[in-house]
Amino acid sequence: MTDKNPTRRDLMRPVQLLGFALLAALFAGIVTLVSMGVLQDQRPTSDVDQHLRAWGVAAIVAGVTFIATLVIMALSLLVVDPAQVGKQVDRGLLLDPEDDAAPDAPGDAGRGPRSPH
Repeated sequence: MTDKNPTRRDLMRPVQLLGFALLAALFAGIVTLVSMGVLQDQRPTSDVDQHLRAWGVAAIVAGVTFIATLVIMALSLLVVDPAQVGKQVDRGLLLDPEDDAAPDAPGDAGRGPRSPH
């Protein structure tokens, strides 16, 4: 990507979304394994049942996290207007466009932030 400002289509590639969901699931699974104490016991032969249960719970947590992350990101992408998918992104989406157009007047310094309405 040689453009300074990527398009929204570049930011919403399915492979990147799947990769992000996979990383979130991997993180949740590792945190579950660590919190259940799998890495603390040096003798896995004594409590095989507990280790298998911990791996099963970690797999379930990772799967639920993967699916929940995909669903949340897919629903968030539905908010984007399809007409704006090809436009360049040059600033944050939630920033007020008036902030870029006109600088604050010298007398406005003590009034606080502007109302968005």
